[in-house]
Amino acid sequence: MTTDFLATVPAFLAQITPDAVPVPHDLELPLPIPEWALKLWIVPLFLLHIFFVNLMVGGALMTFVNEIIGLRFPRYDRLARCIGETVTVNKSLAVVLGIGPLLVINLLYTVHWYSANALTGHAWVLLIPLIITVFLLAYLHKYTWETWTGPRKGRHLLVGGAVAALFLFIPLIFLVQVNTMLFPDKWSQVKGFFTALQIGNVFPRYFHFVAASLALMGLFLSFWFGRKGFPIEKKLPEFTRAELRRHFYKWTFWVTCAQFAFGPLVFFTLPMQGITAQVLLWIFGAATLGIVVLGLLWREIHETDERIGHRFWPIAALFSLVVLGMGQGRHFYREAALAPHKAAIERKTAEFRSIELGTRMRIRTGMGAGDALTAAPSGKKLFAQTCAACHAVEKPTAAPSLVEIHTLYADNPAGIVTWAKAPGKKRPQYGQMPPFAHLGEDNLSLIAAYMLDVGAKAAAPAEAAKP
Repeated sequence: MTTDFLATVPAFLAQITPDAVPVPHDLELPLPIPEWALKLWIVPLFLLHIFFVNLMVGGALMTFVNEIIGLRFPRYDRLARCIGETVTVNKSLAVVLGIGPLLVINLLYTVHWYSANALTGHAWVLLIPLIITVFLLAYLHKYTWETWTGPRKGRHLLVGGAVAALFLFIPLIFLVQVNTMLFPDKWSQVKGFFTALQIGNVFPRYFHFVAASLALMGLFLSFWFGRKGFPIEKKLPEFTRAELRRHFYKWTFWVTCAQFAFGPLVFFTLPMQGITAQVLLWIFGAATLGIVVLGLLWREIHETDERIGHRFWPIAALFSLVVLGMGQGRHFYREAALAPHKAAIERKTAEFRSIELGTRMRIRTGMGAGDALTAAPSGKKLFAQTCAACHAVEKPTAAPSLVEIHTLYADNPAGIVTWAKAPGKKRPQYGQMPPFAHLGEDNLSLIAAYMLDVGAKAAAPAEAAKP
């Protein structure tokens, strides 16, 4: 970068800054794979990650609740320990499987994602130390179960409570982050994590997430403790397989019933600009399957001990379809909600590139970058700032001369405006003209009038000399 260019940077920035604040311009970098492939993968990758996040959060909550119950009924303390053994495994899988969707969302929604990163501030930066802390506490809780007993049981419960609280808080940060990126019109109001909590429908979505974690963990534990390979006689001799299946089926049934309250709450608190027929089809289709799942769970709860569990796989399959439908519906909502702002970013990027290119052209020809546009600019000044680097008066240089433009558009100044807003490429000897739609109709009309006036005056002697 030359000294001359550095000297013109303030003037260049003065042109782009006022409009660039509400709508940022994009960084036009090529994607590593096609955009359609990223959109194809984002939902399954996210659902695979969130499956283990649900098991991790639901497992931590159930462990803590059952350990408290175990203070009075010791068999539930042993049940809590068995549930707690799954938490550390599920958290590792959740972290590993979170890399894929995080990379995809970074690529597809770069401007929105990183803007939300910056706006949520310290909470987002604290994620890594919080995750490290809760992982260490989870292992401490797991491996002190036998040693922190009696008078030390309170200490063990305190660690378990801290694990559950942190596992609840960390997803809230992620949820606020994802929610913030959906509301670019509210970004100017966000001053950090706690103000970001106040936009959109953060808390309905959060309650929906926590309920989903408990429902999914209940279904998982009905399988985990009910399978033949689980040594129930050794680890949980006070329970039977049928009793455990029925116990966790009830968890899943009643929490899923609660989802029919949380779900509509989430839906009706969403801004309407993202609600499309496609979104409605996926969400209400998933809700219909949810009713079928409830019916099968009810029948399983009231099944005999000998037959309970034989509907597990149909329930699991339908439950998966419900989750897939909700995930796909949310993706289509996100696409529809961000579509207007993404289009605005594309326009802003085109404006930025055209201003940047025009500035570089002026510098290359020895001109200054130009002053910032005034409230009421003249056609002469606008032409000097945006067009003079390429359009000379009488002779073609990097673009046609004003004399030639006068010949082509003498009675059609609107044609110049139309061309300048979205120029094509007709002549191989000239480079591609950048679009100047960002100047607006009024300014382009002033430029067109000035060009035709100067072109007419320059062409007049030649016209007069003709016989």
